[in-house]
Amino acid sequence: MRCLAIADLHYGLPQYDWLLNEAQHFDLVIIAGDLLELAASVDRRAQIVVVRKYLERLRRRVPVVVCSGNHDLTGTGPDGEQVADWLEDMEDGGIVADGESLKAGGALITACPWWDGPQTQARIGDQLARDAAKGVRPWIWAYHAPPEETPVAWSGTRYFGDPMLARWIAEYRPEVVLAGHVHEAPFVQGGGWATRIGTTWVFNPGRQLGNLPAHVIFDTEAGKAAWFSFEGAEALDLGSPAPPERITGLPEWLPASMA
Repeated sequence: MRCLAIADLHYGLPQYDWLLNEAQHFDLVIIAGDLLELAASVDRRAQIVVVRKYLERLRRRVPVVVCSGNHDLTGTGPDGEQVADWLEDMEDGGIVADGESLKAGGALITACPWWDGPQTQARIGDQLARDAAKGVRPWIWAYHAPPEETPVAWSGTRYFGDPMLARWIAEYRPEVVLAGHVHEAPFVQGGGWATRIGTTWVFNPGRQLGNLPAHVIFDTEAGKAAWFSFEGAEALDLGSPAPPERITGLPEWLPASMA
């Protein structure tokens, strides 16, 4: 299964357009949070209408998994914690979102919501326990905030990571976790787009401006992953602890039609 992983689109419509155009090359698209933008001049109610239309068009081309980020919180749950309530009924349109999971290509993909407090955090723990009991491997998580004190959580001045995620990774050992949130991580000294915790690879594609979003492509059959941005491209072997290596052009496991 060839997957395209992206995060932190922040209502960047040219990047949503790129995503629609590139979807044909993939078996699955995962968007790891912050689909909306708090600071945009466009009201977030209007943003939601537009982004939902993009997701619906995208779903007609490829299965889609989405998790919420901190910019996506638009309502209050029954326990008083903030939630991305606009994502709650996405399954009716064939889109897997917060609190849901998808079996595809022999893998299990789990979409974890952004947690605003202890109740949502506890629900994520319950969700991971339920999905772990399914025994499906490889297991992939979409989880907006990266694990704390890791290169994918480094902004260049401090870490912005999730204190619970590393514990859950140690407990359940998923094969891949797709995160975002820390836009600078792949572009600053001491940061990175990929890090390994035990046998789990954690990816954060980062955020860049312009029409082309920074993105990660990984193939569960080939056991390979690659990162693409304006700064170039890097690739790694999912079966090896070796760090990413700089590459030129597309790796051999990607189709030439993507060039």
